[in-house]
Amino acid sequence: MTARRRTRGRAVRAGAALLAAGLLAGCGLPGTDREPDATTDGRPRDASASPSPELKDTPGSPALPSSLTSQRPDWKRCTAPPGGRAPGSDWRCTSVTVPLDHGKPSGETISVALIRKEARDKDRRIGSLLFNFGGPGGSGVGILPRAAGSYGKLNSRYDLVGFDPRGVAASSGVRCRTDEEQEQAFRTVDLTPDTAAEEAAFIEDGAAFGAGCERRSGTVLPHVGTSNAARDLDLIRQVLGDDKLSYLGFSYGTELGGTYAHLFPGRVGRVVLDAVVDPTADGIGHARNQATGFQRALENYLKDRGQDPKTGSERIARLLARLDEKPLPTSSGRELTESLAITGIVTPLYSRYNWPELTAALDEAEKEGRGDGLLRLADSYNGRDEDGRYDTQAHSQRAISCADSKARPTVDEARALLPEFRGLSPVFGPFLAWDTAGWCAGWPVDGERETPETSAPGAAPILVIGTTGDPATPYEGAQRMADELGKGVGIMVTNKGEGHGAYGESPCVTSAVDAYFLDGKVPDDGLTCG
Repeated sequence: MTARRRTRGRAVRAGAALLAAGLLAGCGLPGTDREPDATTDGRPRDASASPSPELKDTPGSPALPSSLTSQRPDWKRCTAPPGGRAPGSDWRCTSVTVPLDHGKPSGETISVALIRKEARDKDRRIGSLLFNFGGPGGSGVGILPRAAGSYGKLNSRYDLVGFDPRGVAASSGVRCRTDEEQEQAFRTVDLTPDTAAEEAAFIEDGAAFGAGCERRSGTVLPHVGTSNAARDLDLIRQVLGDDKLSYLGFSYGTELGGTYAHLFPGRVGRVVLDAVVDPTADGIGHARNQATGFQRALENYLKDRGQDPKTGSERIARLLARLDEKPLPTSSGRELTESLAITGIVTPLYSRYNWPELTAALDEAEKEGRGDGLLRLADSYNGRDEDGRYDTQAHSQRAISCADSKARPTVDEARALLPEFRGLSPVFGPFLAWDTAGWCAGWPVDGERETPETSAPGAAPILVIGTTGDPATPYEGAQRMADELGKGVGIMVTNKGEGHGAYGESPCVTSAVDAYFLDGKVPDDGLTCG
């Protein structure tokens, strides 16, 4: 968890949070085996192959050349990624060529990877429904096949389309470190430094991470921000043959969706934002929101276990303090450090269905003096498999966040936040306060803005769903997103419940979203579920 690590995954079915990177089965691009009767341009078999007309929504945005806007996606059988499995035979993969720099649309290009499952009811097909599951840095190509069971009703009339945003996985993914370097950092760097030497090592590690990104991915690094990803999203919409964008975004995907709506309000079709990032918060604001959100979720967990929230939080804080002095052993020979334990505690708070696993892991640590359970949870969050290999989501995540945000807080500024953040959360506050300084320390690329611009006057209604017990993107951020989108655009839906995301978890929310996507029925602004 970091101040910008808005989600490690999304629910793949009601009651199951996708926590482990090892569960994200993906597909290589492109494959070689094409289904004989499959379409190759993303449109219904009886539709015209002519691309939709290019609309002009973004003032001053250079027009894209016809070589990009007239692309015909070549859908092929998906291949398995390294160490993973290919999705089922219903899935097809392709890539779309986009400008490396949207300010120079006729210049160098990169590719964005896509995956699709066609609508079952071809006669009543509405169009393509694009997904972003958060991160930033989550692979839609990898996640969507695993999550598709939650979207079976939508798949009746929509093609389900996932994509890897630029800088992610198969789309010119950012790589910053080797697995060995990653392991060394997790083992030795204290993310809540207590001495001058620990502070120096903490900041040096952040700068070394950025230098590694520049060394290995320097060409794409300046161009991986959210505004460029939103422009890619619009080109994908056009290449798929849709006049308007239909989109379902979770967590960071809500920031991407809000940015798209701001840039292209006239091209907004049916858009839903769930587990919403606060668009008014800068980096420190996000850290403050998460300290509040994760502490709220922890207290709800403790109440559910019949424990006093204040006493339980203080007990967990004391456990972390002991781990700072002496890590716990595990059966693997690795040690559970304080930093890894914080991540392990965070992970099951994303879904109440994983609370029993947190109870077992805490009991093991406190009563048996072993850290296997919390380390296993931390590894799943950090994208580490049993062989010590790490995925690259953490690399892409930091690169995208630091390309977006101008904020570069200093060590002194982070240290000054500690009293406030400890007051917000004795368990997570110190970690999140320090993270504000370490995340983009010495970053080689300047950030684009302080906060995302999401105002979208004139756009079609956008459903904004906030869950009252959401730990990673607290409920208040959804209210602010609805306000920022504008009157008549942001339609607020409240889910009274726990967890990161409501679709597929709340029958009431799921029903409202399905009716919106399938029938165009906009719920009343202020609808409350649960």
